[in-house]
Amino acid sequence: MKCPYCGFLEDKVIDSRESEDGMQIRRRRECLRCEKRYTTYEEIEEKPLIVVKNDGRREKFMKEKIFSGIQKACEKRPVSTEQISLIVDEIEQELRQRFEKEVASKEIGRLIIEKLRNLDEVAYVRFASVYRKFRDVSEFQKEIEEMRRKIDETEKHGEN
Repeated sequence: MKCPYCGFLEDKVIDSRESEDGMQIRRRRECLRCEKRYTTYEEIEEKPLIVVKNDGRREKFMKEKIFSGIQKACEKRPVSTEQISLIVDEIEQELRQRFEKEVASKEIGRLIIEKLRNLDEVAYVRFASVYRKFRDVSEFQKEIEEMRRKIDETEKHGEN
């Protein structure tokens, strides 16, 4: 590692600490020439994941876009930023486990809907209305009726 003060290429590691999520290591280093200390961070280099849009365009996967979409759906709902961040991290992890290079945007939308259904019903319907391109109120009604049917089934199975 090149010293940021004198440019010397040799140092010694004084301390190493892993981040809370285990995805990064912080190292305190000391230059063997000028003896000044500095900090470096080491992390896994991830392969880029490409999102294939409905029209065939391809773009780099960006967690920020998922966060923004979920945040809009959860606006004025009792959902914390931490809950949204957790969902975004879960979605990214699942995508990276299941897809090596490319993922269809439809698959990302499906995962978001699945997570929102379990988090907040209003946010779920909001997101579903945009994702599935609802055209009128009847499509909202159908979605809500389907949600109610699933809730009733879950409650019936839970009582047995």
